[in-house]
Amino acid sequence: MTNDKKNILVTGGSGFIGSHLCEALLKEGRVICMDNFVTSQESNIDHLLKNPDFEFIRHDVNEPIDLEAFPELTRFQVKFQGVQEIYHLACPTSPKKFEQYKMQTLFANSIGMKHVLDLGVRHTSKVLYASTSVVYGPRPADGHSFKEEETGSGDTLSPRACYDEGKRFGETCCATYAQSQGLDVRIARIFRTYGPRMPLYDGQMIPDFITSALDGNNLELYGDETFKTSLVYVSDVVDGMMKLMHAPKDIGPVNIGSEIDIPLMDVAQRIIEMTGSTSKIVFKPALLFMSQLGLPSLSKAKEKLGWIPLVTLDNGLKQTIDYTMANKSLLNLKSIT
Repeated sequence: MTNDKKNILVTGGSGFIGSHLCEALLKEGRVICMDNFVTSQESNIDHLLKNPDFEFIRHDVNEPIDLEAFPELTRFQVKFQGVQEIYHLACPTSPKKFEQYKMQTLFANSIGMKHVLDLGVRHTSKVLYASTSVVYGPRPADGHSFKEEETGSGDTLSPRACYDEGKRFGETCCATYAQSQGLDVRIARIFRTYGPRMPLYDGQMIPDFITSALDGNNLELYGDETFKTSLVYVSDVVDGMMKLMHAPKDIGPVNIGSEIDIPLMDVAQRIIEMTGSTSKIVFKPALLFMSQLGLPSLSKAKEKLGWIPLVTLDNGLKQTIDYTMANKSLLNLKSIT
């Protein structure tokens, strides 16, 4: 017996963005969430586990992927129906544990990328790779917005090259499989994203700002008052990725982010005001993984996908604050264990 629902694999599916993506994709088909919990949390997908169209498999993307070997996927009939779409998000993204997971980061964008693309070839799947704005290199001195045709620049020997150059190599893998194997690949260049389910006490400044403000502690900004960034809400990112997956073949890379540049100091101040906190802002030495990034040009996303970010910063911060307040005791407990 076949099923008319498509099978969708999300690697890194219990991560911050991945869990929101899995949730949204359940409206389109059956979702296989793959993760090894290196920098993600099981609690992100707890609410999805009872859904008959959702299945979690614990697996390291850096090991070969054979979905038919997982008995829990029998009801998805992968052997006969295959996998129609693959979203590859698996990659450690922990600012404070960046050094600890350097090898896993290197492998996720090379060996893991190969395993995902090989799986795509085997099942003739469409594959979307979650790339990043860092492929463009550092924020440009003239402040121009990055367009997709820019080649970018980077230091192959830098301490964070396993991520920056790793993502560039991942894009090269996608392009090569498309050219040589005819694989249908899409590349989403995702800019700085925030929202519920971001890990706490990990150097991701937005959730740490919120918990500090709620506790009346100093808000620690890793950098100085000149640190600017764009911030796009997670539901907008998920919407952009799904629109990109549904776009015509050979669309090329597409930026998904916000065009609005904002000092992180202003974000911290807004959080203090929105939580009614008496906390102060203090500055800490910059983290290697938290660098100043450029802004995206969204002209291609608007024209080709009909996509723009819809959630305002105030609305996004409110939803993130509400989530943190509702889950604070549980989140604090997890940070200790």
